[in-house]
Amino acid sequence: MGRMVQRLVLASQSPRRKELLEILGVPFSIVVPATDETPRLGESPEDYVVRVARDKAREVAFRVKESTVVAADTVVTIDLEILGKPHDRADAVRMLSRLSGRDHEVFTAVCVINQLNGVVREGLEKTSVSFRKLSRQEIEDYLERENVLDKAGAYAIQDEGDLIVKNVNGSYSNVVGLPLERIRNEFESWTARRCS
Repeated sequence: MGRMVQRLVLASQSPRRKELLEILGVPFSIVVPATDETPRLGESPEDYVVRVARDKAREVAFRVKESTVVAADTVVTIDLEILGKPHDRADAVRMLSRLSGRDHEVFTAVCVINQLNGVVREGLEKTSVSFRKLSRQEIEDYLERENVLDKAGAYAIQDEGDLIVKNVNGSYSNVVGLPLERIRNEFESWTARRCS
């Protein structure tokens, strides 16, 4: 893709987003955003995730200069309700029981702020995920294998996901936490502008 003229900054503390961005082979640094991620009363999952990604990008862009800042936020939703990170194991059991045998949506919003040209780009990716019908013992077995307390919806599709997930309709990397297809398109557009 050519050498990046500006420094690329990932506004995230997620190891999964770091690993995904590394796949693209573009050098970047990490700045962890200090952002309030509390949902607002009456806020839809889509509005929430877009707002949080935008707030993360803006907060980091305020602290770094002459950079391109990439921020993202991911939510798991079912019946229009956001399933955040479980408070404890019992909460994780509750979430996985609710997802069991059903379809749900994963939304990831991406906000990119290019400080060199002042362009701000936002996007929202949606992926539908179908869970297998899980018994209580299967849920307990999954929780023994996977630490889910830092994961929205109490699961990680990339870690032991085949134990609980039946089907993914849409971007797999979106469910992990960063829609690589969308990010790759952004990089390609930057390269094209630099070469023109």
